[in-house]
Amino acid sequence: MAENGKSIGKSIKRLDAFGKVTGQTLYPGDRNADDVLWCKILFAGRPHGRIRRIDTSKAKALPGVIDILTAEDVPINQYGLQIPDQPVLCGPGSTKKGGDVVRFVGDQVAIIVAETEKIAAEARDLIKVDFQNLPVVDDLEFAMSGRAPQLHPGVLNNVAEYQRVRKGDTNAVWDGCNVIIENVYQTPFQEHAYLQPEAGTAFIDDDGRITVRCAGQWTWEDQQQIAHALDLPPDKIRVIYDAIGGAFGGREDMSVQIVMALAVLRTYERYGNRRPLKIIWSREESILGHCKRHPMIIYSKWGAKSDGTLIAADTRIISDGGAYMYTSNKVLGNAVLTCTGPYEFPNVTIDAYAVYTNNMVSGAFRGFGGPQGHFAAELQMNKLAEKLGMDPVELRLKNVLDEDKLSVVGTTIPGGVSMEQVIRKTAWHSNWNYGGKRGENSPDYPEELPRFVKGQGFAAGFKNIGFSFGYQENSWAEVELRGGGEIEEAVLRIAGADVGQGHHTAMAQIAAEALEIEVDKITLEVSDTAFTQSSGSASASRLTMMAGNAVKEAAEFALRKWRREERPATAEATWLAPKTTPFDPHTGYSVPNFAYGYVAEMVEVTVDTETGFITVDRVVCADDVGKAINPEQIVGQIEGCIVQAHGYAILEDFRMEKGRVLTPSFSTYLIPGVYDIPKHVESIIVEYPHPDGPFGARGMAEMPYLPYAAAVASAVFDAIGIWFDQFPLTPERVLRGLGKVRSRI
Repeated sequence: MAENGKSIGKSIKRLDAFGKVTGQTLYPGDRNADDVLWCKILFAGRPHGRIRRIDTSKAKALPGVIDILTAEDVPINQYGLQIPDQPVLCGPGSTKKGGDVVRFVGDQVAIIVAETEKIAAEARDLIKVDFQNLPVVDDLEFAMSGRAPQLHPGVLNNVAEYQRVRKGDTNAVWDGCNVIIENVYQTPFQEHAYLQPEAGTAFIDDDGRITVRCAGQWTWEDQQQIAHALDLPPDKIRVIYDAIGGAFGGREDMSVQIVMALAVLRTYERYGNRRPLKIIWSREESILGHCKRHPMIIYSKWGAKSDGTLIAADTRIISDGGAYMYTSNKVLGNAVLTCTGPYEFPNVTIDAYAVYTNNMVSGAFRGFGGPQGHFAAELQMNKLAEKLGMDPVELRLKNVLDEDKLSVVGTTIPGGVSMEQVIRKTAWHSNWNYGGKRGENSPDYPEELPRFVKGQGFAAGFKNIGFSFGYQENSWAEVELRGGGEIEEAVLRIAGADVGQGHHTAMAQIAAEALEIEVDKITLEVSDTAFTQSSGSASASRLTMMAGNAVKEAAEFALRKWRREERPATAEATWLAPKTTPFDPHTGYSVPNFAYGYVAEMVEVTVDTETGFITVDRVVCADDVGKAINPEQIVGQIEGCIVQAHGYAILEDFRMEKGRVLTPSFSTYLIPGVYDIPKHVESIIVEYPHPDGPFGARGMAEMPYLPYAAAVASAVFDAIGIWFDQFPLTPERVLRGLGKVRSRI
C-alpha cells in the first residue's frame, strides 16, 4: 500500500485528459443512432404576450414529422429550481394558471419530433402562433414602482424577493463620520458561453425508465424536476450525464431535459415508438434559451473616520431576475453578504430586491452575486482610500474581518478566516508599492495624457462554500473494494458533475488517499441516477469539500470492512455539513454559511488613451484553498476564472432593448480570445486548512472572479484618473470617460 500523502497534494494527470484531447470522450451532442429522431423547440421570440391559439396543422402535415407537443400535452405544466413559476411549454391548455403567457423571448412554446433535424426545423417554422401582445416591463425601477403591469399572480410590485439587514444604527452615526463616499454602481448581464450548447438524447431503457442523457450540474435535481412535470415517480426517470462542455452555474436550471423526456413519453404512448430522440441547440438558441448573470444596480453610501476606521454602510440593491425566479433569491442573498466586502462595519443598513421583468431570465453564474457585490464594495474601499490619502492595502488590513469580528449579519465567520493573510500575500508577491500617487493623472485634460499609461489596482473578496441560508448541506458517495489479499480495485460511485473543473480526478485522489492505494486502482461510476444518489450540485464551490468528505468517509468505512476480511467490502456515506440559518426577516441576523473562501488580487493595466483599449499586463491572485488536492488543477481554475472575469469586466457587452436580445451570437457578443486575455497571471495557492474540509480542503473555483472587475476599474483609475462605476470597460466607454466621444452607452 502507498504511504500516507501519496495522492493528496500531487498534480496527477486528469482522468479525463486523454479522452478529451483525442476526441474519444462523448459529449451529449455526440451520441448517434441509426434510428434516431430529431427534436426542435419553438421559442416564444417575444418578451411578453398571451398565446390565444397555436396552429400546428401545416407543420404536422410536413412529411417526416412524427409529432408536435404543446402545453396541453404536459401533465403538470410548471417547474423551477426554487419555486415552480415557469411553464414547461407556454400556451392554451396549460394546467398552470398564467401558463398561456410568455414572459421572455426564450420561453418554450412547442417541441417538434421529426425524422431529421432539417425537417424538425422546417416544421417549427410552419407553426403559427396567435399572440396578444402585452406591455413589456424592462426597467427595474419602473417594474417595482407600483405602476408597472404585474408579471406573476400574487407578486406585489414584481418584487420576487426582498431581503434586509439592520445592524447598529446608521442614521445616528453619519454626523460622526469624517469621510462619506456615496456612489451608484451598475453591473451587466453576462452570457455563460459554454463550450457546447445545450444538447441531449432521450429514450426508454431496458427497465422501462424514461432516460435522458444530457449535460447538467445535478442529476438528482434534474430527475426530480422531470418527474414532477411528467407526473411520474422519480424512479421512472433516469438522468445520465455525458461529458459536460462547461456549466458555470447556467446548467443548474432546465433547458432540454423536461421537453426531451416529455417527447419520449408521448411518442411512446401514442405510437409505441421506442426510437431514441436527439436535440442540439444552435449557439443562437443557447444564448436566447438559458439564463444570464444578474444585472444589478447598487446604491452604496459608506462613512469612515479620518484614520480609515469604517463606521457605517447604507446599501440598496436592485437585481434584475428576469421572467422567472430561477436562483434569484439565493443570488440576492450572496450580494447582500458581499456588498460591504470582507470588512467590519458596526452600523449597516441593506435593502435588497430581486425584481421580475421581461428581460432575459437571470440565474446562477460563477460567483453567484459575489462579483456584483464586490464590484461595489471594493470600489468603495478604493475610493475611500483615495479620499483619505491612504494605501488601499493598509485600509483593508485595518478593517478586514477575522474570527472575532462580526460580519454584516451580526455573527462571526465559521471555519477560520484567512482574509488578512491572503491580502498580505498578494501585496507581497505583487511588490505592491503605494507611494501615495494613485490616480495622479488628471481627467480634466485627457489630451495631455501620454498615449499609453499604466496603472495598478487592488481588490479582495470572500464568498460562501456550499449551500446556505438554512439548507442542510449533504452529499452521498459509495465505495466498493475488490480483490484478494490486497485491494485490486476500488469502485467509487458519486453523482457529482465534472463540468470541466476536474472534480472526478480530485475525488479519485481523496479516495486513494483514504484507502492508502494508488489512484490508478480507482474506478469511477458517476452521474447516473440509476445507481448514484445525490451528491448535490456542481455549484457554490462546494463539491471538493462536500463530496470530498462523503468520499473520504465512505472509503474509510469500506477499508474497515476490508480489514475485517469482509470482501468485497462496500460502504456508503452521506456527509452532513454544519447547519446554517436564514436571514432574520427584520435584521438579517444569521449564520448564513458554514464555510468560506478568500481571495485577493492585484491587477496591472495599460490604457491606450487614443483608442480606449485596455490591456491587462499582470494579475497576481492569491486564494486560500485550505489544502490543495491537485495543485495544477487549482492553477487551471484560477487562470480560467480570471479569463472569464476578464471578459465580464472589459469585453462582453450583452445588450437588450425592450426585452429583445441585440447580441444573440458570438459575432455581436464578444468573448475573450487568446489575444484578449491578461498577459501574465501569477497564481498564489494559500493553504489554511478548514476544520471541516476533507484533509482541510476548501472550495475555490469561484473566488478569483469576485474582485477582478473592481481591481481592473481601480487600475484604470490609477492610470487615467477616472472612476468607472459601470462596466464592461469597452474602448467606447473609456473614451467617453475621457471626453473623447459623445455616444451614449
